[in-house]
Amino acid sequence: MKLTNSIRRPLLLAFGLFLAAPQLAADENPRLKVATVDMQKLFKEYHMTGKEQQQFSTEFARIQKENNERQSGIKALEMTLQGLKKKIEDPTLADKVKREKSREFQLKLDEAKAMDRERREFLGRRTRALELKKQASMKGILEEIRLRIVAYSKKENFDLVLDRSGLSANQVPFLLYSKDATDITIPVLTQLNADAPASIEP
Repeated sequence: MKLTNSIRRPLLLAFGLFLAAPQLAADENPRLKVATVDMQKLFKEYHMTGKEQQQFSTEFARIQKENNERQSGIKALEMTLQGLKKKIEDPTLADKVKREKSREFQLKLDEAKAMDRERREFLGRRTRALELKKQASMKGILEEIRLRIVAYSKKENFDLVLDRSGLSANQVPFLLYSKDATDITIPVLTQLNADAPASIEP
């Protein structure tokens, strides 16, 4: 079957446009300028991260110290209870004295239980509050890092920045391969630590 001229011309035009399409797309959409960044490294080596973590470690140690002091008080009561129990079990002890010691034993036992319950509530309450405070602080640091990355990327005219330290739910890196991508981790980290105190090593 031969194509007539009236049919051939539209087909040739369409084919020509098909061949020219990639070039037209490339002209209208130049290649993206892509960069990668290691968020884990930035977070870990940012001097404010270490400073905040040190503060939280100090606060947790303070909570643990108070908890230990409370436990010491409870242990002292337990020693008293053991002594009372031995007296109560003494067969030579008069019934009247034994009843008094039994009442004293019960009062001390109730006191020890209340102290331990209060200690556990204190530890749980303070630990949860500190953990929430820590999460908010770390979230703030991550946001600060993100904003610094955005500012640097805009200045350097990057179109896309990918986190090469990100992992999927299966612990597989999101970024498996990137060609000709610039790693901006070090320059951003340098900016983040520009105001670090001389006594702090990032």
